[in-house]
Amino acid sequence: MFKRLYQRVLTAAEHPKANRLLVLLSFAESSFFPIPPDVLLAPMCLAKPAKVWYLAMLTTVGSVAGGVFGYFIGLFAFELVQPLIELMHYEAKFDLVKVWFADWGFWAILIAGFSPIPYKLFTIAAGLLAMAFLPFVLASLIGRGARFYLLAFLVSLGGEGLRHKINDYIETIGWTVTGLLIIGLISYKLL
Repeated sequence: MFKRLYQRVLTAAEHPKANRLLVLLSFAESSFFPIPPDVLLAPMCLAKPAKVWYLAMLTTVGSVAGGVFGYFIGLFAFELVQPLIELMHYEAKFDLVKVWFADWGFWAILIAGFSPIPYKLFTIAAGLLAMAFLPFVLASLIGRGARFYLLAFLVSLGGEGLRHKINDYIETIGWTVTGLLIIGLISYKLL
């Protein structure tokens, strides 16, 4: 099951319009979409090893542009996305983000940009709390850029060998991740 999916992703990563999709996904994830661009960036780096730095740059630019969009959502239209935050059960996380902003501001954006924390919550909160725009963009560029360039670098280290290794172990990796997600969801629901 996962091997077929892996092959489809690699084929899609080689498609002529894949770069546009990468930018679009990066933009959307930074402001409202739940799937991170890493899931497309990594296979695209495997499929196009000579273009890893270009792909990381596209992802960073798309993500920061989406972050700016999220910032303006928070600044001018928070009441439109508040139901979406509630639907995704992000209310508690969003409240925590607001507290972090009071204490950390620039550093909160930088860390959120690099980490797996939902960056979109920080972009919207930055606008809602009227964080200074230029420090927001700078922190986003550093955090998101570091994340995507690091991913591209790590994938490039693996090269063609990594592509084949993943192919060999994709079923184990897929079922392990699926199992961990199920355990995480059950734990979350029970706690």
